[in-house]
Amino acid sequence: MGFRMGIVGLPNVGKSTLFNALTKTAAAQAANFPFCTIEPNVGEVAVPDARLDRLATIAGSKQIIPTRITFVDIAGLVKGASKGEGLGNQFLANIREVDAIAHVLRCFEDGDVTHVEGRVDPVADAETIETELMIADLESIERRLANLVRKVKGGDKEALAQEKLLKTAQAVLASGKPARTVEVAEEDEKSWRMLQLLTSKPVLYVCNVEEDKAATGNSQSDRVAEMAKAQGAGHVVISARIEEEISQLPDEEATMFLEEMGLHEAGLDRLIRAAYALLGLQTYFTVGPKEARAWTITSGTLAPQAAGVIHGDFERGFIRAETIAYDDYVSGNGEAGAREAGKFRVEGKTYEVKDGDVLHFLFNA
Repeated sequence: MGFRMGIVGLPNVGKSTLFNALTKTAAAQAANFPFCTIEPNVGEVAVPDARLDRLATIAGSKQIIPTRITFVDIAGLVKGASKGEGLGNQFLANIREVDAIAHVLRCFEDGDVTHVEGRVDPVADAETIETELMIADLESIERRLANLVRKVKGGDKEALAQEKLLKTAQAVLASGKPARTVEVAEEDEKSWRMLQLLTSKPVLYVCNVEEDKAATGNSQSDRVAEMAKAQGAGHVVISARIEEEISQLPDEEATMFLEEMGLHEAGLDRLIRAAYALLGLQTYFTVGPKEARAWTITSGTLAPQAAGVIHGDFERGFIRAETIAYDDYVSGNGEAGAREAGKFRVEGKTYEVKDGDVLHFLFNA
């Protein structure tokens, strides 16, 4: 299981530059004018994880297969998008298809790069996009409620349940809050996700700062951090220009460049880690002489469902999971050493997979 993250923001905030850096490609045209990204650019990148390399070395794996994240660079939004202004309709359609939103905010001053609103105010920019998404959600809810009237009057249970969720979301949106602030009962979570409300998606604010502020942030990114904390959203500070430069360098040179800038890791690493935390994702591994591979699951996933990420047959015919924690695998220098140390476990259907587990599934075909 990978996931899709949409990169959104007002025009000229650095979205396409960041996308180019993340995907190490110039597929997205970064230019100083609105709507330089006309179609959503899609790029897949490997999720960096030093643990996978370590496991592969220990096991002598011939191939290393990391898990992947898909970034979707979506056309710049402007005021009135919910009414079809600019590329609004296309923007709204594309954003429905992602799991989370990386909202790039301009936190840098640069007279050579035009701001569509003529000023630099990342908090106001965030509010502009949030407002457009909320308006679009409210209009969508009104249409759906109108279409449910006949079924609700007829006592259709599914329609009644959907109406309840829609009206709950409508009330929250009308109060000026996004749909993601709604507390949904566990039994309603699937139905809630199927509503595909734009403001129900988790948000990660990406503060695009000047190159010399990449390590520390600035006063504008500090404001965004406060806003994110108040909303329960994530945030990360990145210089898109630095990331684009790094993406073109060999690994050793990139490491030296980062050190010179006072950075311990690339922005990609920090962004992905923040996104994982935002979505409650974690990684488990399968390791052998043929390949070492990383798999992404949500926190709390049980062993059969984790097996199902590899193949549906693994979940349907699940028998047990042979399990070694990452630290134990490394300490034992592999499976044999972990067994000798008593760190090899056999887990059943109720086992909740932990981040870093090295697993081998047994199943009936």
